[in-house]
Amino acid sequence: MRKAGIQSVIRKKWVKTTDSNHVHPVAANVLNRDFSATGLGEKWVSDLTYIRTGAGWVYLTTVIDLADRKVIGWSLSDNMEARNTTVSAFRMAKANRGIGNKLIFHSDQGVQYACLEFRQQLMGLPIIQSMSRKGNCWDNAVAESFFKTMKTEMVYQRTFKTKQQAYLAIFEYIEVWYNRKRIHSSLGYLTPLEVEKTIMNRKRAA
Repeated sequence: MRKAGIQSVIRKKWVKTTDSNHVHPVAANVLNRDFSATGLGEKWVSDLTYIRTGAGWVYLTTVIDLADRKVIGWSLSDNMEARNTTVSAFRMAKANRGIGNKLIFHSDQGVQYACLEFRQQLMGLPIIQSMSRKGNCWDNAVAESFFKTMKTEMVYQRTFKTKQQAYLAIFEYIEVWYNRKRIHSSLGYLTPLEVEKTIMNRKRAA
């Protein structure tokens, strides 16, 4: 492998980000692994992961629209408090993309999604909250897949000395590369931006 210039991608130390042992209400799995969507603002999936830097861990929360697989909201924080993770990412998603007549918002059972501070963001909106079954990552496979892709393509290839370096790299990966240039087999080998434009053009023509 050394002669061929090939090196393995080393998995980093695991850090628990999902705390499902809480007293907050848990939503039913309304999404039920149906990751298809024809219109924007119909189904969003969200998750939280960790990234190591020389200045400590940072936590990335993302919100993805299943219609075009675009990351429409994200937040990077140095703690796992709801206001800095799920609430912040959701607010960005809501600002970037309108909510349809009935939106399913799916996540795991983590306290950041189950707590009142986050659930208050959904109140008064046509949103049905949905949660994966406990310990079942396949129920949120699209959100999990994004993190796996990002870490393989970018995070594991770099060393972040500061949290600011991590933020800039993640911004570039999501906003410049993933949403605009990276093709997806699940989208017919189109980019999220191309699919978004197609859906919006179809809606305007209807």
